[in-house]
Amino acid sequence: MMAKGQNSNHPKKGASIKVQPIRSLEAIQHIKRQLHDQPRNLCLFTLGINTAYRANELLSLKVGQVIGLQAGDVLDIKQSKTQQYRQTVLNRSAAKTLHAWLCDHPKRLELNAPLFLSQRRNDALTVAAVNRLVKLWCRTAKLTGNFGSHSLRKTWGYQQRIRNKASVALLMKAFGHSSEAQTLDYLCILPDEIRKLYLALEL
Repeated sequence: MMAKGQNSNHPKKGASIKVQPIRSLEAIQHIKRQLHDQPRNLCLFTLGINTAYRANELLSLKVGQVIGLQAGDVLDIKQSKTQQYRQTVLNRSAAKTLHAWLCDHPKRLELNAPLFLSQRRNDALTVAAVNRLVKLWCRTAKLTGNFGSHSLRKTWGYQQRIRNKASVALLMKAFGHSSEAQTLDYLCILPDEIRKLYLALEL
């Protein structure tokens, strides 16, 4: 019997559940509409699905690192896993939500203040908090499956592959993976593309 308050979708100790990307463009737009009056959360979501940075990398950002950035400008963050810097170019969507959040940021004049400030603590949001937020956003969009903070990063790669036809080799390099198969599996693309093979041709 499940203990009171236990999450049935929470992995057992020592196990893990792979989170999914957001496959539906309609769901992405739904979440953005839901976050319209939440500039911090809209910025976090939009940067997450447009840069492929890990949640803890986004949460490491300070106001001084992003103030004044415009579409086409480079954002450079030290990756937590490899300890190497990875550059990304801000698109218009990311730059717009970033500017809106900076205008509303309670510590916008403090260059060393966390960009994604917690509303309860005088510090940056935690990855656990982002994980809860992403799950909530996906529920409001009526998405089924397992989602979490890593879903934002995966969404970027999934949409780049499916919508933008980005090569797997390029995505592999962007994610720092050791093989193309790892990238396809990471983005939950391999089962989808294999299924399409069966349905695309009738002999």
